[in-house]
Amino acid sequence: MVNHELNNLIAFALHHELITPEDKIWAANSLIGILGLNSFEFEEVNEKNFAVSPDSILSKILDWAAENNLIENTETERDLLDTKLMGVFTPRPSDVIEKFKALEKISPVKATDYFYKLGVSSNYIRSERTAKNICWKTPTEFGELDITINMSKPEKDPRDIAKARAIKSSGYPKCLLCKENEGFYGHHGHPARQNIRLIPVELNGKKWYFQYSPYSYYNEHCIVLDQEHVPMLISRETFDNLFAFITRFPHYFVGSNADLPIVGGSILSHDHYQGGRYVFAMDSAPTEKFYKTKDPDITAGRIKWPMSAIRLSSKSPEKLSALAEKILAAWREWSDKDVDILAHSDGEAHNTITPIARRKGELFELDLVLRNNRTSQEHPLGIFHPHAEVHHIKKENIGLIEVMGLAVLPARLKSALEKISEAWLNNSSSLPSELEAHEKWYEAIKAKHGALNNPEKIKAVLREEVGHVFAQVLRDSGVFKRDEKGLAAFDKFAEKIIN
Repeated sequence: MVNHELNNLIAFALHHELITPEDKIWAANSLIGILGLNSFEFEEVNEKNFAVSPDSILSKILDWAAENNLIENTETERDLLDTKLMGVFTPRPSDVIEKFKALEKISPVKATDYFYKLGVSSNYIRSERTAKNICWKTPTEFGELDITINMSKPEKDPRDIAKARAIKSSGYPKCLLCKENEGFYGHHGHPARQNIRLIPVELNGKKWYFQYSPYSYYNEHCIVLDQEHVPMLISRETFDNLFAFITRFPHYFVGSNADLPIVGGSILSHDHYQGGRYVFAMDSAPTEKFYKTKDPDITAGRIKWPMSAIRLSSKSPEKLSALAEKILAAWREWSDKDVDILAHSDGEAHNTITPIARRKGELFELDLVLRNNRTSQEHPLGIFHPHAEVHHIKKENIGLIEVMGLAVLPARLKSALEKISEAWLNNSSSLPSELEAHEKWYEAIKAKHGALNNPEKIKAVLREEVGHVFAQVLRDSGVFKRDEKGLAAFDKFAEKIIN
């Protein structure tokens, strides 16, 4: 059986131009060496309609490996082995860079199309897993918000956890974003990366690297990472770098997580940005109030968005960076006790910005989302963070992706919604004890919509209500409330700095 599947894998690699016919014997010998086989026979493969991902072929090889005790049948050990197998077919970094540069001379779109397709066909981008995510859009007053229940990252097997604990940390690579991940063999404490490739990009005279995310939350979800392992920092250099990236790749947006805990992303230890080829609800948010600017070449305004965001627009990225730097410096020190904003407390800085850059034809556009990470007794996880009443849906930090209007929700929500749907269909007055966290929400939406006896209708209503909870999550995370007092305070800050 495994001989047949190895032939299928080689045929897949040929079809997707990962190798050429001259590479077949070398590839076969590399594969059997990894699997500890002593022989191989070439077979005729008649398949003409290969999938974009090798996942289904690899799955059969991994099943065989588990049955023959080459690996334990855990997600981590399967991932370590399938990445090693696909590393055989992934072109050398220098070859990938050379082809990318050649295509970029024709069109940056052609270059990224090639690079993304390589990530999928080499199985670095786990497209079969991300396809398991449950996704929908919810219309709100802020546009259609994207909702994703993240089913692509499996929970850790206890056997893998035990083995990871037994591994002595070497500190190499220093983190998941370091360039030293390229080609890394991996172990139970660090994923294998034989099939990742990085494209060096120069941003304002400094080398950065461009790669894709293995678990894409939107189309062509990419990461731009500093060549050095240095902490996240929002500064003038950040704005310049974002504009440099979209100048080179105008079909992509790019943004940065904030640089403080609670309002930042999951990795603050390595400076990086995230981008891609996707239009979020935030992109289409209208400007509801324009601010006067000293420079007629710059447009500035407050956009209609649940979080507090200033949008700057101009044909000149240099002018936008200069104004963004001024806004950032002012916001770092801005306090307004009337709306509960303190820039500092107990020697700790609280204010920062989440910036997002994109192109709109000849115009460069920069959204500056004002953030504050202060906590209180009432809100120990963050004053401007999802509040306790929405934690049953979303408790985690609101990072760049959520800021733009895409909710990444935990896998536990899938089964919870199924059980809530069943309770509603049976007209139950309460939920099972394990769903206690959802009880008040269930009572509220049941009272709002009444008894429903159509499973599809209940499913649609629950999805709609989850979307509305996410809109509330974003409101909670906005530093200025969207009421008369809050918007007046927002405008007071913006007009003072921008005028």
